[in-house]
Amino acid sequence: MNRYKLTTATEKWVIWDRFVRSGIIEPGTVGPDLEASWRRCRAAGVDPLADRSTVTLGSAAFAALAERKHDLIRAAKPFMENLHRLVAGSSFVVLLFDEQGYLLEAVGNTDRILASQDLNLNKGALWAEAEVGTNGAGTTLVLGRPFQVSGAEHYCRKHHRWTCSGAPILDPLGKTIGLLDMTGPVDAMHIHTLGLVMAAVEAIQHELELRQKNQELTLLNNRFANILQKVTDGIVVLEVDGTISQINPVAERLLAVSSQQATGKPVKELIRDLGPVRELLDWGREFLDRELELKSGRGVIQCIASGKPILDEGGVIKGAVLFVNPINKLKLLINRFSGAQATFRFEDILGQGEGLRRAVQLGQLASMNESNVLLTGESGTGKEMFAHSIHNQSERRLGPFVAVNCGAIPRELIASELFGYQDGAFTGASRGGRPGKFELASGGTLFLDEIGDMPLEQQISLLRVLQDRTITRLGGDRPFVVDVRIICATHKDLREEVRKGTFRQDLYYRLNVAMIKLPPLRDHSEDIPELLSAFIQKFATHKGGKPWSVDPLVIPAMQGYPWPGNIREFQNVVERMVHSAKGTVIALEEVPEEVLQGMEPPSLVPAPALLVPAARPANGNLREHLKEEERENIQTCLRASRGNISKAAQELGMARNTLYRKIQQLGL
Repeated sequence: MNRYKLTTATEKWVIWDRFVRSGIIEPGTVGPDLEASWRRCRAAGVDPLADRSTVTLGSAAFAALAERKHDLIRAAKPFMENLHRLVAGSSFVVLLFDEQGYLLEAVGNTDRILASQDLNLNKGALWAEAEVGTNGAGTTLVLGRPFQVSGAEHYCRKHHRWTCSGAPILDPLGKTIGLLDMTGPVDAMHIHTLGLVMAAVEAIQHELELRQKNQELTLLNNRFANILQKVTDGIVVLEVDGTISQINPVAERLLAVSSQQATGKPVKELIRDLGPVRELLDWGREFLDRELELKSGRGVIQCIASGKPILDEGGVIKGAVLFVNPINKLKLLINRFSGAQATFRFEDILGQGEGLRRAVQLGQLASMNESNVLLTGESGTGKEMFAHSIHNQSERRLGPFVAVNCGAIPRELIASELFGYQDGAFTGASRGGRPGKFELASGGTLFLDEIGDMPLEQQISLLRVLQDRTITRLGGDRPFVVDVRIICATHKDLREEVRKGTFRQDLYYRLNVAMIKLPPLRDHSEDIPELLSAFIQKFATHKGGKPWSVDPLVIPAMQGYPWPGNIREFQNVVERMVHSAKGTVIALEEVPEEVLQGMEPPSLVPAPALLVPAARPANGNLREHLKEEERENIQTCLRASRGNISKAAQELGMARNTLYRKIQQLGL
């Protein structure tokens, strides 16, 4: 509030009159804030004697302003009415302005004031200091703190009959968002008027803060509700006494109960092992990724759970939140990202040989049911590729595909690898235990490769799983139901292994529901051209994508080899040939020596028709003479051996590769 030594209205008017005429103020006669305001008004060109009304916004502009200030008007209106009741009958009005000085709302009987034409109290009127001179609204906004102006303290003469007390309204960050003013006749001025306005402003600011917090809480509640509805985890909210206060839709489906049915129930009806939950609620000890068993309407469900306490601002435990997921769901994710998926399909299997086509047909039939499948055949014939294809065409194609090589796991670790183990089951066991391959494959397919190498003692456990579809972890005492389709593969003759006593007969009959025998490559050598083309395309990407060609002698050379390593060996040989080729032609020189030496009839070159040797020139070039003689010798040996390259090379005393090269050079 401004303070100065003069107290009478007449003295105030004299000081004002001298200033508006000459711009002179006697030192100490008015307060520094009032003097500064008058000087700002004089510098801004405000006419102190003008009778014109202040600028007023049009209806559309004011409607837009009122919409922006809706929250402020709504919060301030009740306090303005309460403030006016304190001065009822005194012709005072309570006014609300925005931060620019535009009038937003008025409470009180404004008829008398409006009739005087001294004050423009229409909504949208501008009461900025630079517009109407020193006043309780505009000057307060300039100062940024409460201020009172009475009588001749106003810069404009038409306002000398009024007293104005204003205080700025601040947001929680201290920014001015509006102003509250109480205006009335100057003869009714009271020193406590400004204090009443300041108290009302404080109440308005508190109300705005509460409204903001309520809005934030509403927003948080809405976000929390959306999270509960959309999150893929099951969420259970607990009160501090252990009763359930809320569950989300995922938890409803998991527990087979509605949120309404679950609310109010003790958590002990939901969880078997209450130890982690008690520590969470009693001591605030959160836990992460613990295995818990939930009791649902469909029986016991094994889950991975995490818990976090709910604390108030003082750190006092008020409840907790549990996040639960069926362990099978997590296993599916683990398998997906760890590569436990089948990648091949039946259309990826190349070849049209009768034996291979028959195997594919049997595989497609097997994919239409849930029976166990036994894949037999020599190593490298594509048994795992068939297992992938059966899985991918079955109803389990969206589930995991887990492959285990029974011959590559140490005997003492097979049980823990297949069935898993509990915490502390044996020395060196991982803390918290570990699920086995049967658990990881639940809902999908378990491929047991080299089943013939499984130790007898583990064959008994496998037989039990196949019979009752349950497993028990090592060190555990509770069986788990697993939903797994079994596909096995072996290069051994299991009937012979049964006869020798190294494979259980009852397990053999369990596995041998659908047996598919894959033919060796030598039995469908007619597929070699297609396989050769496919593998060249696979391995030749590093040579710029140019088209490749194959020497006509290469294919019969590769068809004459028995391929003991089957497709796997064939693929490796083609890769070596592609990488050793000088250009984009697979020539006979690229065929490995072991392939050429291991050829069996039918031979590389079919038995040729009788060739009539050309007459030897009497006086020809010696080199040509020798070349022609060599041609005749080779032709003679080829005819004698019926086109068998190995025999012809042996007869000629040269290596097979050398003979191939000479056949090319001589155009035979």
